[in-house]
Amino acid sequence: MPVEDLRKSQMMSHIIEALENGEDIGHYGRLTFAMVGVYFANNDELVGLLAKDEDADEREVRAMVQQVREKGYNPPNRDKILEWQSKQDFQICPNPDDPDACNVYSELDIPQEVLEDIQEYREEKAN
Repeated sequence: MPVEDLRKSQMMSHIIEALENGEDIGHYGRLTFAMVGVYFANNDELVGLLAKDEDADEREVRAMVQQVREKGYNPPNRDKILEWQSKQDFQICPNPDDPDACNVYSELDIPQEVLEDIQEYREEKAN
């Protein structure tokens, strides 16, 4: 799946536009983009976009994307995104007052295996 599929999410489209403009999206913006993006694009595509961030070092970005992929991190939920956003200047979620905004699980076609992993985690936590 290409990076363009990420534009189905208003938040991800917002981040892509900021990156294309060379803006500093902050550490958590880069992390959010990587954690979602690994399910839609290859490492080179993600690094290419993230390296456009004026405050990003390409080696560090490449290492982060590789780590996210190797560890199999799930995309962050809306609450986590809003928490991270409060720790930096760049507004990751462009519409934080909209309770339906910035939920990549409803905006994007997240792979079924990711959803199953999350469900399994919740079941284990409940037991």
